[in-house]
Formats: sequence, C-alpha cells, structure tokens
Amino acid sequence: MKKQNFSPNMSLKEREKRLLEMSDEEIDLSDIPELDEEFFRNAKLVERKPRTEAISIRIDTDVLQWFKEHAKNKGYQTLINDVLRTYVEHSKGR
Repeated sequence: MKKQNFSPNMSLKEREKRLLEMSDEEIDLSDIPELDEEFFRNAKLVERKPRTEAISIRIDTDVLQWFKEHAKNKGYQTLINDVLRTYVEHSKGR
C-alpha cells in the first residue's frame, strides 16, 4: 500500500474504503515476498496446541456482548480463550 494513501488517524471505515478503491498495481508488496511453489513444497501444517474442546458455559450477557464487540480480528470465543489463557499463564508465575 502506498503510505501516502493512509494515515494513522484514519478510521477503519476510511481505510477499508481506500483499500477497496485501490487497484492491485497500487498495493506496495515490497516487504511481503510472494509465496512460490518452493514455499508450498516445503510447507508444514502447524497444529494449534493445546487442542480446544467444545463446552457450554454461562456468561453474563453484558460480558459476552463486550467480547463480541471487541473481537476485531478473531472470533469472540477465541478472544475469550486468549483472555483465559493470559490469566492462567499469569497465575502460574505466582
């Protein structure tokens, strides 16, 4: 992306609008190497560990709403898991 097209003060909506208006040629990919056949020949699947387990849990409505509103780049359940994992890791250090 050409840096002059974006500023740190832009809203997410404005960034999205500008991205959608850009042609492929306008996108600066110089710091992102293209993935070629060699990459995929040597690629290995990295499984997430530990595995997850589906459960049913009761959460206060306002708490659940907060997670849904703040889970921007991931699902709200993943965000809840990340917060719980952070708490667990922090607690281990005590």
